Amino acid sequence: MLTWGGRAAPGRTTRVGAARRALGGVGLALLLAAAATVPAVAAGRADPGVDCPPGQPDCSVWDDDPGTPGGPGGGDTGGGGDSGGGGAGKCQWNGRTIPCYDDLLGWFNNGDGCYYKLAQPQPANTPPGQQWYVRTCNGGDLGDQTTVLRDSPPPGFGAPPDPEELARRALASIRLLPPRVAVAPRKSKGPGLVGLPVWMWASRGENYFGPLHADAEDRGLRVVIEAKVDRIVWSMGNGRKVTCTGPGTPYSATGARAGRTSPDCGYHTGYPKAGTYRVSAVTYWTVTWSGGGQRGEIPQTRASGTVPIQINELQVVTR
Repeated sequence: MLTWGGRAAPGRTTRVGAARRALGGVGLALLLAAAATVPAVAAGRADPGVDCPPGQPDCSVWDDDPGTPGGPGGGDTGGGGDSGGGGAGKCQWNGRTIPCYDDLLGWFNNGDGCYYKLAQPQPANTPPGQQWYVRTCNGGDLGDQTTVLRDSPPPGFGAPPDPEELARRALASIRLLPPRVAVAPRKSKGPGLVGLPVWMWASRGENYFGPLHADAEDRGLRVVIEAKVDRIVWSMGNGRKVTCTGPGTPYSATGARAGRTSPDCGYHTGYPKAGTYRVSAVTYWTVTWSGGGQRGEIPQTRASGTVPIQINELQVVTR
């Protein structure tokens, strides 16, 4: 019998962070009294800062651009925008997705690109049926800040949190790690042979395959998520792909199945030609969320590095 050896990333993207700090330091009474334009301190922040938790590779799935999450292997989440104002949709400004609600700037109006928050306290001479609002424009970025008198709240004002945004915030607090992969035969241990089965496996653990759980809450709305891997797809380096539903079984040269096919994750027919191949894998995660009477899914992927495998021709000796 022929055998071979083997061995077995909450932070929040703060595009509006500087404006929020500036607003906290401005005397609102002066704003109301003057009712004049105040230059935004936010003018100095050309680039967003991303403060991920230690070891968190994908905190950008929340807040700034939920359609294109980062992290190993990228992701596929669909994204999308909502043309109307409102905290329950996706708010867009200058080609990017921004929070529909900011706890210091208020609610965003997609129609004019401004955040609105009710001025407190209202001046004693405020006309009946009208209210003063602190308005921060240009998506809260490089804008100006004024107080405006309105007959009614702007579009989107007072809208509830977007549960999917909260789901992405919860997702940003957990680590979905790329798979750490191994194969047998492995080039460092010696070559395999044409036509013999190949075993593949990946590191087990919650951060590699799930399930993981998290939650996020804002203004009384709580959203819970569960993240787990549905499948792992192996690229064998010759154009062939193998799909497995779990991490696979490590190969043992002294095990009961030595030289035979893997019980759960393998390239059973083996390579048809000799050569050196580079094997990699992608895990496909499904993040399910529920809250506020809604539910949904956020697909994610994580891509591994590559491992080499050497395949030789079987040599037949005749006399």
